[in-house]
Amino acid sequence: METIRIRTLTQQEPFPLALLLEADPEEALVKDYMKRSICFVAEKDGATAGVCALLPTRPGTVELVNIAVTEVYQRMGIGRQLIAHAIRFASEKDFYTMEVGTGNSSIGPLAFYQKCGFRITGVERDFFTNRYAEPIIENGIRCHDMVRLSLDLQGYKENQ
Repeated sequence: METIRIRTLTQQEPFPLALLLEADPEEALVKDYMKRSICFVAEKDGATAGVCALLPTRPGTVELVNIAVTEVYQRMGIGRQLIAHAIRFASEKDFYTMEVGTGNSSIGPLAFYQKCGFRITGVERDFFTNRYAEPIIENGIRCHDMVRLSLDLQGYKENQ
């Protein structure tokens, strides 16, 4: 079995927009934050298996603004490897907090982020209804609110 290779996407390379849109369907927003983000790609068997993007937001704080794994490679631990890579990167760059936001209807991602050590810190009511042109429905639930989570990078231990 070939291992996963995670690398930083260079500024000259196009970011994998189709895959990023799997996690965030609002193309204009994705294109906007990707201009300012650090993008990592996970490669397996010569193909892009996953992607994640970090956006510095405030001094000492970075936000995981997007993470997606190609359907054929899901449930293989690639998302967890991308998160671990992003955490190591952010820690080495002296960030002390990593934040992430997901929809109230995103039951799988909410569980995933908590398994990776993130804790719920708040809710931005009507985030998706106010910013997205089309309604998002997941798990039979209308996505209205952004659930905010954060991870203290100074206290993080990879083997939680």
